[in-house]
Amino acid sequence: MSLRRVLVPHPAFPSGAIDAIEVGATRPSAGRLYVRYRVIGRVGDVAWPAETAPERTDQLWEHTCFEAFLRAKGDDAYHEFNFSPSAQWAAYAFDRYRTGMRAVDVEAPAIRRVTGFHNPDSVVEVSASLPVALAGRTVRIGLSAIVEELSGAKSYWALAHPPGQPDFHHSDCFALEITASERP
Repeated sequence: MSLRRVLVPHPAFPSGAIDAIEVGATRPSAGRLYVRYRVIGRVGDVAWPAETAPERTDQLWEHTCFEAFLRAKGDDAYHEFNFSPSAQWAAYAFDRYRTGMRAVDVEAPAIRRVTGFHNPDSVVEVSASLPVALAGRTVRIGLSAIVEELSGAKSYWALAHPPGQPDFHHSDCFALEITASERP
């Protein structure tokens, strides 16, 4: 099942560089979720982290970072995956909204950054293959991004935003759904 959407910037934190972020989510198997972010705009004005070896790293959201939140429908517990264009990543589990945060021991997601082929000055794609168990349950998904510009300004992008400050953990952000009966 492939889902495609567009992220929206938080109204209090518009981007001076990015015009749009398109996202896609595909479930190639019950234990895998593939997500892709297509960043469109003046991508040269973005503070892209230097590529490194894949390693678990905390606080990736302080710089340009992409995130996926997964929660079984009807459950309070959820998982958060952070992945940087540098190949650094993090995975956390929560018992309920922002409570019981703990690191999750999973295989490193495969993260890939590609500059647009037709117009490398205006498109960058970042994708990640995430190890997640989706079998047998309807899953709510939140996709989001933090984009830091060279100026230091940050914009916060999500499928939907709750009222107030940016909060990707809020249930309003879990705006995509993959049902248990859908097959890849």
